[in-house]
Amino acid sequence: MKIRGLLIAAVILGALSGLLYWSDHHKPKDAQASTDTQPKIWSLNEGDITKLDVKKKSAPDLVLTKDSAGKWQMDAPERYSVDQSAVSGMLTNLTSLNAERVVEDKATNLSTYGLSDPSLQLDVTEKNNQSRTLLLGDETPTGSAMYAKLSGDPRVFTVGTWTKNTVDKSPNDLRDKRLITLDADKVSRVELNQKNDDLEFGRDKNQWQILKPKPMRANSTEVDDLVRKLADAKMDLSGSADDLKKSPAAFNSGTPVATAKITGDAGAQELQVRKNKNDYYAKSSVVAGVYKVPVDVGQELSKKLEDFRNKKLFDFGFEDPNQIEIHDGANAYYLMHNNEGWWSNGKTMDPGGVGNLVDKLRDLSASKFVDSGFTQPAITLVVKSDDNKRVEKVLIAKNGDTYVAKRETEPALYQLDSSAVQDLQKAAADIKPEAGKK
Repeated sequence: MKIRGLLIAAVILGALSGLLYWSDHHKPKDAQASTDTQPKIWSLNEGDITKLDVKKKSAPDLVLTKDSAGKWQMDAPERYSVDQSAVSGMLTNLTSLNAERVVEDKATNLSTYGLSDPSLQLDVTEKNNQSRTLLLGDETPTGSAMYAKLSGDPRVFTVGTWTKNTVDKSPNDLRDKRLITLDADKVSRVELNQKNDDLEFGRDKNQWQILKPKPMRANSTEVDDLVRKLADAKMDLSGSADDLKKSPAAFNSGTPVATAKITGDAGAQELQVRKNKNDYYAKSSVVAGVYKVPVDVGQELSKKLEDFRNKKLFDFGFEDPNQIEIHDGANAYYLMHNNEGWWSNGKTMDPGGVGNLVDKLRDLSASKFVDSGFTQPAITLVVKSDDNKRVEKVLIAKNGDTYVAKRETEPALYQLDSSAVQDLQKAAADIKPEAGKK
């Protein structure tokens, strides 16, 4: 056992000695440069760069050029719009490029470092038509760096492997994958054509309204989510080349989900979505082709009218109302709000009790929408807000075990849970003057 252990140790020692000998003789003796300093390879101004040409052994050239408006585009291997932030990220990492150390001051045999046939060549062109070429060769023995050379410079450097990772991008890595390019914040109209429904939404400032099938209050948060999903819809390019080629056939044989048309300050754009088995595919008016899209895009476009309707009875939101008036049978409540608090009949009211009532009014929502059931109103609620500019009046009628409410200015009927109405009645009855105040 001792002899076997000694043999193993001898083998390991021999291997380490061989690696050390190879490393020392793989580069000339003048390569023993100090690692305390990092020689500068180049320093570029990102705004001056007009073209990037990335040549790789195993793939077609990747060519990016800047147009007259300062936007990057892909010219090869195919002409595509690109993700501007992705290209900017590449440039930011490349503009100031330092070597880890100088391996050889005057290299005579580039094949020693894998630089006679480099794994990657980067050609950078600036607006003065000056070009620089960076060659990246083999990895160093430790694998933490790789050999590099700048055209016109006899030296061979080592650079961190991140340098190659920065520029070794596929066309799909850099493509602008958006299927809708409008700014979501500037969209003013959305049309959603589904199999059995045609919905249309219009925005006035920050408030959405349902325009079709008929004018109705919209849940602005839900419509905003729809717009965001459309604006964020991106082509899924993660599959194999064969999978991507199957997308048009999957779209053509799929079941239509919806066609969304959104209009903003830059015009109108359209997205058609179909479902095939468990996947969704889309065709855009912005970019040619058919692409698989995330499931949540298809699910968002499958929502129905009721999902987008505003179920809340009041619109005063998180601000405190200016006045509240409640008539509930023989009970009546009048509350006014100013900088000093809440008042009723000349008395200062307990802010906690009034706050609870305001919360009940704010949260009063339909459990569902109904077409009938509103008869004689039993409760009348009037809330004034926005410096008394907004006046909202809600009438509530008893309907069997539930209640049906309507806003005075619209025909829609809101079915309310009995518990919500009872909680509102109790909150109103519990209001008391503030202790110790007149």
